[in-house]
Amino acid sequence: MIDRSGMAEFLRRRRESLQPEDVGLPRGSRRRTIGLRREEVAVLCHISTDYYTRLEQERGPRPSEQMIASIAQGLHLSLDERDHLFRLAGHTPPLRGADSEHISPGLLRILDRLHDTPAEIVTELGETLRQTPLAVALTGDLTTYSGPARSLGYRWFTDPAARQLYAPEDHAFLTRMFASQLRGVATMRGPASRAAHYAGLLIARSEEFRQAWNNHEVGIRPKEAKRFVHPEVGLLELTCQTLLDPHQSHGLLVYTAIPGSESYERLQLLSVIGSPRGQGAQTA
Repeated sequence: MIDRSGMAEFLRRRRESLQPEDVGLPRGSRRRTIGLRREEVAVLCHISTDYYTRLEQERGPRPSEQMIASIAQGLHLSLDERDHLFRLAGHTPPLRGADSEHISPGLLRILDRLHDTPAEIVTELGETLRQTPLAVALTGDLTTYSGPARSLGYRWFTDPAARQLYAPEDHAFLTRMFASQLRGVATMRGPASRAAHYAGLLIARSEEFRQAWNNHEVGIRPKEAKRFVHPEVGLLELTCQTLLDPHQSHGLLVYTAIPGSESYERLQLLSVIGSPRGQGAQTA
């Protein structure tokens, strides 16, 4: 059963404890509000201001599990705080572990500060959970995919458009790497895991994947320098640094270019041009 008063008070306290800079928002020169405004929280949670306001006022329908998950992420809640909010709303908290998509507050705080850098938070299966605006400009909005196609490794073998942003001479290595990564995760998580399920789907759909899978290669790591072929600015060679959250099996990938290089100049241009046409628009 929902605890309306408890949930309303918890949401108010969490909102008031956050500052705009904590969540990547500008403070403004005439700010008097303690913590975040309700409309700011609504934007972060991808819900209407009216809906969120009703929750703080102990009104409105009982929020769904999907809505609570979105609010927990928008308010940068820890796992314990997320689970508490689920219980206040009368829901059973989601399972923790490898399949969890709740991003830790610490990882979100870092991402929120990378305004001028391509960066994304991904799962161990290569599913993009969050991107900075410049990352969207680089690869398109990768959060729009659904189902197995959320995984870049899955799309690599099933969607020819997934390869268009990568230099052709790198394709053979990436094929081996994606198969190797999926095998490693499937072995680690077991035959009932999503990784094993994706492998089964790819074995049935892709001859290229079957050949790479049957080689039983493991431990093939991404190269530090990644090359992207953007439809507007051309080839960009970017260094990728990864920060891992071992508790959630998430990685923060940050892409940078060597200052003064041609890729650096093209990255600056990309921040003005915007996202590549047609990328990240498909779902499956």
